[in-house]
Parts: sequence; structure tokens; C-alpha cells
Amino acid sequence: MKKLIIITAVALAAAVVSGGEQMKKSRYIDLMEKTLTAYSLEHIERYYNDVKQDGLKEHGYPRLTSNIGILIAHGRRQDIKPLFVKMMDLCCEEIPKHKAASNEFSIKEVIFCLLELEKNRTFPQSQIDKWKAKFKEVTVENCYRKYATAPDTIVNNWAAFTMVSEWMRYKINAAPMDMQFINNQAASQWQFVDENGMYRDPNEPMVYDLVTRGLMALLFHQGYRDKYFKQWDDALTKAGLHTLKMVSVTGELPYGGRSNQFLHNEAHVALIFEYEAARYARLGNMELAGKFKAAVKRALDNIELWLSEQPINHVKNAFPRSTSYGCESYAYFDKYMITTASFMYVAYLLSDDSIPCGKFDDVTGESFRTSEHFHKVFLRAGDYFAEYDYRADYHYDASGLGRLHRKGAPSTIAISVPGTDAPKYVVDIKDAQPFAIVPEILSNGKWISGAESTATHKVISHGAEGEKAFASIKCIMGDDAETNSSYLLDKNGLKVTVEGNGKVGLRLPAFAFDGRDKTEIKSTENTLEIKYRNWVCRYRTPDGKITDTGKYGCNRNGHYKLFRAESDKKLTVTITITPAEKK
Repeated sequence: MKKLIIITAVALAAAVVSGGEQMKKSRYIDLMEKTLTAYSLEHIERYYNDVKQDGLKEHGYPRLTSNIGILIAHGRRQDIKPLFVKMMDLCCEEIPKHKAASNEFSIKEVIFCLLELEKNRTFPQSQIDKWKAKFKEVTVENCYRKYATAPDTIVNNWAAFTMVSEWMRYKINAAPMDMQFINNQAASQWQFVDENGMYRDPNEPMVYDLVTRGLMALLFHQGYRDKYFKQWDDALTKAGLHTLKMVSVTGELPYGGRSNQFLHNEAHVALIFEYEAARYARLGNMELAGKFKAAVKRALDNIELWLSEQPINHVKNAFPRSTSYGCESYAYFDKYMITTASFMYVAYLLSDDSIPCGKFDDVTGESFRTSEHFHKVFLRAGDYFAEYDYRADYHYDASGLGRLHRKGAPSTIAISVPGTDAPKYVVDIKDAQPFAIVPEILSNGKWISGAESTATHKVISHGAEGEKAFASIKCIMGDDAETNSSYLLDKNGLKVTVEGNGKVGLRLPAFAFDGRDKTEIKSTENTLEIKYRNWVCRYRTPDGKITDTGKYGCNRNGHYKLFRAESDKKLTVTITITPAEKK
């Protein structure tokens, strides 16, 4: 206890000396409350009645119930307190009875809610004890569908959710401690950790790397220190530092794979960075702790920006919720909207108010390449950030430079995630073309794009020097159809150079429609401009010409018109994102 007091005092002293901004934990509660406003009272009541009639089949309902309870415990949303009691009664009755897909995820969340209610004496202790007692009826065999029975069982991230839920049952004395069970889950997850400490869910989606690391961080925060603590915590340390390099200047989680472009993505970012900020504060490294805190603030700013949209949506577009545009079949509103609040609550638990926000250097050039499992290169320089996927999962993305962000600008104005012609999420354009900012080449009278799934991308080199970052990529699109491209990022934007035999091109996606608003697109022979929300994305080519291909693409964010810059043998294109000139 004395050591903890000393650490906190050091952190407070550092805040005074540095003048760092303090980010209060209450901001999480504020954002959780804002998230809940996406659900009308009628919507919540209808949801309750549906579950009461049909039974508990997924984890959206327990998450919604738990987050309502947490808000009530913090003095918020007292207007729905009577309905919450009925919702919690239903949760606690249903969970022990069914081997539902919800239980692995839900038990920990309901228990966290009960602990908040108990701490704040929101209900009589007899009521809390009644709800807690229901979790004594849970058995592993009859409650959870997926868990590891041995260290080498392959269960993927379900085991991590089950692990934390069981640990929380132990914490409230609803089950005897079974450390072997917990260790089996932790060991089963270790099979999928790469050399950078990143977690490999099937096909390596970027979201689920952070999800599983976040669950391990939560387990450690709740007190686990047994057999697998050190190796996992070492992995969290390594991957945490890498994550700083992969998160955009807009605070956003990297794109790639399933469950991407949802508001909950940045809640996972905040969770990971809160854990790492606390780590470095304990070690006395307040500069690095403050950097992680600054990254937390960016993630929360991003969530808050999307929550300011009306109506609030759970995916980063403005299409009507009823269309499910940009969503996988499992990623529906009732489940994934409240998920944003659920993981912000975990970040709240891990947050230390005493650590000040430090500085995040966006000026110095930086590059990072993941392991081959995740096949990404990241560049950061000035206010810009770029992400290149050189072996995309074409169910969700296309290979090429699929992200170009500028700090302060709408993340979708250039490109935030590539588009594919075979998406496993809902879109509304037929014959959409795959796209990224990617080389093309004219072969046998036909343009071939590096965004096609048949293309091969090879990273030749990447690095950074001073205030610049760069990458060199070879793209092979067929026999004698290949290009060498360089990507140079600095404070002025991105410069792309494409070289090849014959006529070469660069695919230029022009953001056209976000589901509600159309952009303004203007093109000349050498310039393409896209104006959106008082910002302008400009493509310029001094040695080629820009043409409208007449084709369209789409991604989770909306619709794109596809242009091409082209020239003989060598092509240069500069891309900038700047505030629109005031008229």
C-alpha cells in the first residue's frame, strides 16, 4: 500500500511539473451515458420484452443491462431504474439456465455491474445478494459453450472471455477458485501470440488482437498472478509499444479484417493504453505513461466525435441503421452499439486519474512493420498517418495503401479502409470494384489494378529519417506486369511514385457519399479534389493525367468514385488533406 501511495504522489508531482492535462475517469462514464442515448426508452423496453419472450440468446442484452446499471450506480439515468431491475432479474434468471452464446461474454459484465451497484449502495444489499446468488447456479459444463479443457485446446478468443467471466465469479464467491481452469484458458490463448506480442485470431483481424490483449490486461488488473502472468504481461508490454505505432493520428485502431470501423474499436484502444499508462507510471517513466495517456485521449476524442452524429450509429457511416450498411450479420446495432460502452467501462476500471496526458510526437517520421501474420506497414510523419496492407483478407479489404489520415480532418475524406469486391458485410452497390491507393499497369491493352486479389505485393524496404517516413513496394500483377512504388510521407502529405514498363497508373479513390451527405468532387487533367466537411483532399500529378474510370467502389464508410492517374513508365502523385478555403 505504501508503494502505491508513493507512485501516485510521483505521478501527481509530474503533472504539476509538466503542466500535463488531467483526463478524469468520469469522462468514460459521460461517454457511456452518451452511448446509451442511442437507445430510446421504447427501444429498451421492446428489447426487454423480446428477450423475456424468446429467451437470452446473445450478449447484447446483458451488455445493455449492465451498462444501464453502471450508469445508475453513478447517479445517471435514474429514470430507467425500475426497468433496469426487471432487466437485471431477467439476466440473472436466464444466464444459469441456458448454454447460450452470450454467457462467455456476459457473466463478467453483469458481475462488474453488480459490484458497482454494491459499492455505491444503489440498492439494498439484500437485492444485490439475491442477484449475486444466481451466479452460484452456474456450472462451466452447462453454461459456457466454448472453453479450453487443456492448455493446447484450440478455442480462439472465446476462451479469453470465458476465463475472465469465471475469474469474476471467483471474485464474488459464486464459485470455488479453479486455477487450473484459468491457466488452461490463458495457455490456450498463448498459442496464437506472434513475435510482437500480438494476438492472432483466425485470419488476423486487427480488432481481435486488441480484444484478447485487453481481456488479459483485465484479468491481471483483477489480480491474476499465476503461471502464465509473466509471459503474457511481457507480450502485453511489447505489443503495447507497437500499438502506439499502429494507431492513427486520429486515434483510430488499424483497419484490417472483421469487426472493423465500429465505434467500439477505439474503446479497445483506450483500454490497452490505460493499462500501459499505469504500467509505466508504476515504473516511474512518466514521459511514456503520459504518451499513452495522450493516445487514450485521442481514442476517446474519436469516439466522442462519432457519438456527436445524429442519429448515433454504431458503425462509421451515416446510412440508416435499418440498412445495416457496413455491418457483418453478427454486427447488428443492439449488440455492437452498447459494446462501445462496455469496453469503455473496462478502460475506466484500468484508468488512473493521477497520470497526466503527455505529448505525442507527430512530427518525427516513424515506420513500423508487423509480423507476416498481420502483413501491414505503418508510416507516420507530420500530421499524417498511412497504413499499407500487402496481403489483405479480401473478404473485408484490398491490398494497397488503404489508409491516409490527417490529424483533425475527417478520417474518411481520403481513405480510412480499402474496398473489396467480395465483402462479408452489407453494401448497396452492385459490381463494386476493389480499391486502395494502389498501382495499376496497362497490359495487353487492359488496365490491371494492384487492388485485385490476384496481385502480389512485396515490401522492399521501409524506414524513417528526420521528419519523413517511407516505404518501397513491388506489385506484381501478371507476367511482365509489375510496378515499383515508393511512398514518402512528410508534413506536406503523401508523395507516391510508380515506375514500370509501359503505361503505369495509380488508383485514386474519391469519397463520394457517406450514407447521408454527398461530397463535392472536381477533376482536371492534373488535379482531383474532394471537399467534405470543410476539408479538401487533393490528388495532383505533375507528369501524368487524371481520368475518371467510370467505376465505383464501396467500403464500410460509404461510396467512392474511382479515378486513375496515369503516365508512361513513371508517375508521381502527391496527396494532401487541408482545410477548405473560406469563401
